[in-house]
Amino acid sequence: MYLSIFSNFEWKEFLLGGEEWIFLLEIVLRTIIMFLTIIIGLRILGKRGVRQLSVFELVVIIGLGSAAGDPMFYKDVGIASSIVVFMVIIPFYSLLTYFIGRFKKFENLLEGKAICLIQDGVFSIDNFKKENLGSDEFFSELRLQGVSHLGQIEMAIEETSGGISVFFYDEKDLKFGLPILPHSLDQPLKVIVNVGQYSCTFCGFTEEKEIGTAGNCKNCGKGNWVQASNKKRIT
Repeated sequence: MYLSIFSNFEWKEFLLGGEEWIFLLEIVLRTIIMFLTIIIGLRILGKRGVRQLSVFELVVIIGLGSAAGDPMFYKDVGIASSIVVFMVIIPFYSLLTYFIGRFKKFENLLEGKAICLIQDGVFSIDNFKKENLGSDEFFSELRLQGVSHLGQIEMAIEETSGGISVFFYDEKDLKFGLPILPHSLDQPLKVIVNVGQYSCTFCGFTEEKEIGTAGNCKNCGKGNWVQASNKKRIT
């Protein structure tokens, strides 16, 4: 029975759809043409188009990729129409980058602004809320740069490309700060049993606390605390 099923199976349709075998050679030619078109297009766009990938530039790359991808293996999509898309997108991109360079408001509209997420070892809460960025994801980004607690950071900025730029305190200016190592925030405190420096788990505000009720944070009003760290950054 199984042999009968396989013998009646339309392998040609399974592998090629409604096309003929010769179309595989056409795909090779189409792919080579569009691949060369992409390379030429990106060379015209310049290094800026392939290094930074802001939201605006990502849209351009997606548009070029879509225009190049379909004619590689869809027979009913002509090469010429795809090349026309390239001929429209590239000059339009060049025109927009000209206006971006000339007008700051236009640049902010298309690419957004760099935004400060940490200032003096404490979260800039209002700015952080505006960004679609989870704290675990952000802490992971910081750990990749050798950060173990926020007291090591003078300023952290999210760039328009989505990257995080971190400016560190000199070793002599190091502060106590919120630890960001895995599981360091798993057991927050509401009652202090040892005198020392403690950080708010919500905003990173750090202060010395006496034995007793921890109270609410002066910066954000939250009431969960962990013992702060002042370890030096390992580079």
